[in-house]
Amino acid sequence: MSTAAQALATATARLRAAGVPDPARDARLLLAHAARIDAVRVTLIAPEDLAPEIADRFEQLIALRAVHVPVSHLVGERAFYGRRFKVSRHVLDPRPETETLIEAALAEPFERVLDLGTGSGCILVTLLAEREDATGLGVDISEAACLQASANAVLHGVAARTDICASDWFQSVTGRFDLIVSNPPYIALSEMESLSNEVRHHEPEIALTDGGDGLGAYRLIAAGLTAHLAPKGRVIVEIGPTQGAAVRAILSDAGLTDVRILPDLDGRDRVVCGDAR
Repeated sequence: MSTAAQALATATARLRAAGVPDPARDARLLLAHAARIDAVRVTLIAPEDLAPEIADRFEQLIALRAVHVPVSHLVGERAFYGRRFKVSRHVLDPRPETETLIEAALAEPFERVLDLGTGSGCILVTLLAEREDATGLGVDISEAACLQASANAVLHGVAARTDICASDWFQSVTGRFDLIVSNPPYIALSEMESLSNEVRHHEPEIALTDGGDGLGAYRLIAAGLTAHLAPKGRVIVEIGPTQGAAVRAILSDAGLTDVRILPDLDGRDRVVCGDAR
């Protein structure tokens, strides 16, 4: 039997040898999950012997992480804008850069929001949790994603103000919205091979790429704005860091005004916003 500290050191070395980017952090998170304690308490149990059932769970988790299964999939959740969201292999992991979209959306009032390609629901649920008088609709072509988004709406207490339905973009959407948001698949098919194995093999391809030049989703979104964006409404979409000019042109051609590109915290182009006339 080994202590928690010994098991942690062994696991960290194993993950480092497997090429995991931050092995010590991941080993600590997975030990906390195996022991069913908060990660900040791992140092407190470091001198203690690991119970056999905890050691077995930890070993299984480390074995999966060593073959680059994401930590979020192993623990079943990921942090986003101060909340924990349930995730799975059926949805894109919430990422810190998407919080740029949240900040842009919250900068002005809105009452009715549409989230296209809602995935885990992290964008829609966060916006409704931050604006208690707003209601929203989230759509996704994936039934599994819709179930995940619905679960997160319940988890964060916004289910009564949230509708989730399966839809191929605007196909099943009716009505108009004063805010339309989306983090669509924007990676070009030619760029997929450059992604890490962790992303390419463990996140849904349909949420990563449009199978073409990476701009197809923006063209589809732009085509539906006339029927679904309310007068004076706003559109906010996440983009890849090289797509700013192209997406700004697509939204401008769709009739939006004051179309602008916003950077993320790393200074990379991350969000394009535009206003209805």
